[in-house]
Parts: sequence; C-alpha cells; structure tokens
Amino acid sequence: MSLEEAARQARRRVLDMVYRSGSSHVGAALSLVEILVALYHAVLRADPSRPDAPGRDRLVLSKAHGSAALYAVLAGRGFFPESRLLEYYSDGGSLPGHLDAASAPGIEFSAGSLGHGLGAALGMAVAGKKAGFGAFAVLGDGECNEGSVWEAAMLASHLGLDNLTVVIDCNKIQSFGRTEEVIDQRNLAGRWASFGWDAREADGHSFEQLLGALRAPRSGPRAVVAHTVKGRGISFMEDRLEWHYKSPDEKQYRAAMEELR
Repeated sequence: MSLEEAARQARRRVLDMVYRSGSSHVGAALSLVEILVALYHAVLRADPSRPDAPGRDRLVLSKAHGSAALYAVLAGRGFFPESRLLEYYSDGGSLPGHLDAASAPGIEFSAGSLGHGLGAALGMAVAGKKAGFGAFAVLGDGECNEGSVWEAAMLASHLGLDNLTVVIDCNKIQSFGRTEEVIDQRNLAGRWASFGWDAREADGHSFEQLLGALRAPRSGPRAVVAHTVKGRGISFMEDRLEWHYKSPDEKQYRAAMEELR
C-alpha cells in the first residue's frame, strides 16, 4: 500500500469515528494524518505484533485532542483490529477522546493537557540513549505557547539528544483563533533553532518533504515544523476554525466521505 493510500484510508476512518461519536476535533485530527502515516509506515521502528518490544521507538502524541488520527493510523498498521474504532469516544468504549496509555497497543503516553508530551518524550529519549531506541513527540503549533515545551527544548539541546525528534503540526489555527493572532509564531523554526535544535520546515502533507526532513543526518535533537491545513482533505473543513469543535451531521458526513473516495 502506498503512503498516499494509507493516508486516504486513515482520513476515512477519522471521519467515520468522529461522525459516529458526535465528537469534536476532526479538523485537528485531519491535519495530522500525513505526519503520523510517515512516522508509523516509514520511520519508526515499531512492530505491531510486538507493540511492547523493549527496543521499539516511542511516539508521544502531545496534541492528544487529535487522537482519532493516531487510532486510525495504528489500526491501519495492525496494532489492533479496525473494528475497535467503533469504540471511539463512546460510553463504555475502549478508545477515549484523549489518550490513555492503557487503552490500546501503540499508545505510549496518556495525554490531554497540552505542553506535557515533549517532557515525557525527552525522558524516553534519555532512556533510549542507553537502550538504543528513539523518541518522537508530535505537538501542535498552538501548543508551543506553553512554557513547559521550551523548558524541555532547552534540556534536550543541553543533553545533545540526537535520538529525539519533534514534529510540529503547524496548521496555524488553535482553539481561540489563528496562531499568529494569539501569539505570533511565524518564525517557529527559527525559535527551535535558537534553542539549539536542528530545525527544518516541510510541507506536512508531502511525504517526500516530511521523510526528507525526518531522515536527514543530524547531531542533536531535531524539530520539523510541518506546515499543514486544519481539516485537510475535506474542502468545507479546510482552514476553518469551527471544525476544531464541530462534528459533521449526516449530510456533511456523506459529502465528506464522497470527497475521500
């Protein structure tokens, strides 16, 4: 299966999960899809048949309100049956709206409150330097308003953690508006570089650019600012703040599924 087809299927799963559960954050999940597909299909050392293998790479989705995308990609990779996606965000279901590390194979860290994932991934990277595995954290651009992100960034650089990678889902919209209006972050890559990271920018929906940035040689921690579009793949959701909150009705669901055929 091509990466593009894996992404298309993941988007269909995300849409179906959000529609069935009547939940929010579909736009935030859709902007993540290529990032997570690139990581789980082409970068991470992770075996779905041995999800707890000691030498596996670890990924922390700090932007945990986009959990539907992670569940969709993990199911597509075979970490758990696709039928479990029916339990997303539902009473008695096993896949919560925000991440619980005990909920399913492949979920490495419980998350929800923004700003904590990079610190956790940093700790994993410290352990990984001794055990031989890598650690990855996926953040939102709005999340980079959090001071705890920059505390972890300083320490990672100080420790020279060349097995730590951050990918920022830079869709330029956060819960209260456009990121440059809340706190101007248009030079986000420069900020990471100033903290001692190998900072690169990429089109977050281009596998060629994402993989080029992720695989390039480096000597310290790497940050990839992945420029994305909130609601990517569904025309009436793209770059629209309201899809941070809304759930599609039946008409919108059917129209969106038609676009994802």
